[in-house]
Amino acid sequence: MRPLTEAETRAVFEKLGRYIGENIQLLVDRPDGTYCFRLHRDRVYYVSEKLLKLAVSIPRDSLVALGTCFGKFTKTQKFRLNVTALDFLAPYAKGFGVAAKSTQDCRKVDPMAIVVFHQADVGEYVRNEDTLT
Repeated sequence: MRPLTEAETRAVFEKLGRYIGENIQLLVDRPDGTYCFRLHRDRVYYVSEKLLKLAVSIPRDSLVALGTCFGKFTKTQKFRLNVTALDFLAPYAKGFGVAAKSTQDCRKVDPMAIVVFHQADVGEYVRNEDTLT
């Protein structure tokens, strides 16, 4: 595992900034410790510095993963977020989603149709399962 280069850091923070804005600082300086981003085999991991210090004794070839995989770099050096990052992004998210219908379909859709899939709170159902009707 190695620290991200300046270009890699910029790509990761630009992608995260689209979803959580200025709350990126809250990911790094958390009340339970300091966390950082590390690169290992084109994948970006979010790991606590305490765990990172313990992992120094493991050889790079033997290390499979450490922390939570936030995403990976493609061959063209574009950063793609993974689903595993949602648990960490959801508390700070602006409420992002994916359009299920085109704009033209949205104009003539019935009131019960799904227009946007809300992805920021994937765990909302699990957390509030008892109170949802």
